[in-house]
Amino acid sequence: MSAAPAPATTTAREDALVIGLVGLAHSISHFSQLLLAPLFPWLKEAFAVSYAQLGLLMTIFFVVSCTVQTLSGFVVDRLGPRPVLFAGLALLGLAAFGYSASTSYAMLAAVSVVAGIGNGVFHPVDYTLLNRKVHAKRLGHAFSVHGITGSLGWALAPALLVPITIASSWRVALACAGGLAFTVLLVLWLGRRHLALERLAPAQVARGAAAGGELEFLRIPAVWMCFAFFFFYAVALSGVQAFAPEAARILHDVPAATVAICLTVYMVASAGGMVLGGFLAADPARCERIVACGFGAAACIALLLGFGTVPGALVPLLFGLMGFGAGIAAPSRDLLVKRSAPDNATGRVYGVVYSGLDIGQAVAPIAFGLLLDQHHPSAVWLGIAIVQVMMISSALRVRHVRRTVLAPA
Repeated sequence: MSAAPAPATTTAREDALVIGLVGLAHSISHFSQLLLAPLFPWLKEAFAVSYAQLGLLMTIFFVVSCTVQTLSGFVVDRLGPRPVLFAGLALLGLAAFGYSASTSYAMLAAVSVVAGIGNGVFHPVDYTLLNRKVHAKRLGHAFSVHGITGSLGWALAPALLVPITIASSWRVALACAGGLAFTVLLVLWLGRRHLALERLAPAQVARGAAAGGELEFLRIPAVWMCFAFFFFYAVALSGVQAFAPEAARILHDVPAATVAICLTVYMVASAGGMVLGGFLAADPARCERIVACGFGAAACIALLLGFGTVPGALVPLLFGLMGFGAGIAAPSRDLLVKRSAPDNATGRVYGVVYSGLDIGQAVAPIAFGLLLDQHHPSAVWLGIAIVQVMMISSALRVRHVRRTVLAPA
């Protein structure tokens, strides 16, 4: 049930170019997911809304993204990933400009729909390109770089948007974000030949129909275990991104300047963990154990932040350690999906499995926002820890289901 192998003739240089371009696009996807969250204090005042209402904007974004992501997997398998990727980047750039020009909460909500459409294409596109163009022996490192660039995109959002907002305004900051998205689109267009991918041969496409249709892969239990894993992963991540810094500020009297760097520290440390995780993922047989260790450590730190006595100056360090644990697990996380994907349904499997990310990120902001509105910051951290434990359970279930399916009758 492995994904289609990359051509045996690919060189390290060719693979590096593909990995770099895909990673650059992925960073803009993650950057765009955090266009609004770092600006919540300013948007709350500008539009006179609650944290729950701001969380609803993220819910709209991820509900739309989830729907598009599932459907785009089918489009990628049929038309190829490159045109879908270019369309997604263009929509994210337009959405950033739309946010900057918004004059009402309703306009922010409408633009969130556009942004969600753009964001929905990236995982089916990216993993189809990596699985089919990068040599198998470099695939673990490809997943590592892919995760690193995503984390750096998340880290860049508050690091870029907040200073520009302080120096000028949130509208200028969001307009700059739109310019960045179109700059990356130009870079990818110039390197478009490296993203070209031959369509699957008719016989390969027909293989799924012969086995029961294009939806036959939905009968694979491991696919749904992976979906559950990514749902819980997204809930935890959304809590960290949107409201964990504010919850830490309330609980530990963290200075405002220190709160602003917590998320950036988390994401940079997560990227560092992914470097190590890429080497650990060289042995796919241990990927479930790596996931369990990484997120187990992250859950313990979340409980410490929620219920322990921590000096405010140490809070960014704990964010970094939590991010490092999650980062170590990330490449192994992606291998869980690769090992569950039939070779003629790569885009569809990644589209469905990674839609769990969008569903989790759609549900979580409202829930965590309500907890803060009701003055329960410790509950935010408890929720993050609980879903990290659920992720471990889901990963181990993937391993159990795969063994059950592969066991001889």
